[in-house]
Amino acid sequence: MSEPVDQAAKPDELLDEAGEQAGLTSDDAGQAAPADAGAASGAAPGSDEQIAQLKALAAERTEDLQRVHAEYVNYKRRVDRDRALARQGGIEALLRDLLPVFDSITAAEKQGELTGGFKLTADELSKVTKVYGLESFGAPGDEFDPRLHEALMQVPDPNVTEMVVREVMQNGFRINDQVVRPARVVVSVPAE
Repeated sequence: MSEPVDQAAKPDELLDEAGEQAGLTSDDAGQAAPADAGAASGAAPGSDEQIAQLKALAAERTEDLQRVHAEYVNYKRRVDRDRALARQGGIEALLRDLLPVFDSITAAEKQGELTGGFKLTADELSKVTKVYGLESFGAPGDEFDPRLHEALMQVPDPNVTEMVVREVMQNGFRINDQVVRPARVVVSVPAE
């Protein structure tokens, strides 16, 4: 890496520094400086070679800069992706930890004890978790799906032709369409 350029540096000094980086002597760099003027008045021997060396050096530095820029862009994408995954993982962990709270709310609701301020709090908690993708499922009458339901018991029923949920013992939950916990259910099966 070269040192920072002094703002007060003279153009000849800058040219000498560029020539030294290209492997030229200060006399050679001085001859390469007036390239436009030299072309009009008959350039000194070798000046085209010096210009070619400087152009090659500029091209090499440009390629290096482009490579570093591409590496930075890829790094930034990777960090942004990792940050989003970590955020989503944290949200999912918190929602999983709240599942017993929802079970307690459901039990209180079934007993008729969820009233007043507690009901408002439970409703608000439910709204907030839905924003983050938590959704409960499992209702009597749903078709039994082993990917969504865990059958705790089977009850023969002559009125059904396929397996359906008869009673929900514990609601199932999914986060963004991924099942976190299957619904625990009693299943009605066709009678033989």
